[in-house]
Amino acid sequence: MTQTRYPQFCALARAAEIVGERWTLLIVRELLLGPKRFSDLVERLGGVSPTVLTGRLNALIESGVVQRATLPAPFNAQTYELTPVGLALKPAIRELIRWGGHFLFPLRPDDTFEPDSVLLGLDAIARQTPTPARRIALRVTHGDKSASFLVQGGPQGTTLSRGDGPASATIESRFDTLLRILSTQLPLEQAVAEKLARVEGSVAVARSLPRMFDLSERRRA
Repeated sequence: MTQTRYPQFCALARAAEIVGERWTLLIVRELLLGPKRFSDLVERLGGVSPTVLTGRLNALIESGVVQRATLPAPFNAQTYELTPVGLALKPAIRELIRWGGHFLFPLRPDDTFEPDSVLLGLDAIARQTPTPARRIALRVTHGDKSASFLVQGGPQGTTLSRGDGPASATIESRFDTLLRILSTQLPLEQAVAEKLARVEGSVAVARSLPRMFDLSERRRA
């Protein structure tokens, strides 16, 4: 059971009871990226105790947001994954990420970061109106970790996917640098000159990356 109760007949109050506990939204974030083992969640949610994590997962299971699953042989490991009700949180998570971007900087000394979570961050600011027909690969690094993504533009807007693939240009940088490039606070050429980013392939195509996201417009608003 969730610990918080709001004595109000209100859908927002009910939602807050389920996802308003500390760590719960971050658990949902991790499971939106795919099923996770308990140990995966402990590792990625630096600072959460196993006792608290167990309680949060049990509450989400009881609410029908999360369910247990088992990886097939030879792994036979128990994982946690979102149910259809849990997956329905994705649009709300997207908007919360967009809103939270106003408070993202400056970086804090104790901030941790998982490069593969970039997928959710970029999806939140991907333009949903027609974008240049470009295919750009991103390689996001953080310490000894990295993750690769493909960004593709077209008449339906910008789409994102994990992994490598054919692309006209590849940009490699830390995520905070990438966000500064996307917001046009940091010109790509300057980032390269200062060795904050590296470009392979067509520089002209790479330069069009901010047009595939709406971060620069939000900055001007």
